[in-house]
Amino acid sequence: GDGAVTLGAALDALEARHPVLRGTIRDQATRKRRAFVLFFACEQDLSHEPPDVALPEAVASGAEPLLVVGAMAGG
Repeated sequence: GDGAVTLGAALDALEARHPVLRGTIRDQATRKRRAFVLFFACEQDLSHEPPDVALPEAVASGAEPLLVVGAMAGG
């Protein structure tokens, strides 16, 4: 590969560092994003991107955060 940091790799690392999050961000069996969890990077919505999508360089380098946001349901 080209050394790009992917969304899936970032989530793998997050869950490895914080095991309590396993199953809350993604379904443990299917690895699919939970319905009310959204991912943003550099103001881009990555929620519907595949896990192998490359994160923006600013996020990969740590200059910008990868935001994992719980969406609000209802109104």
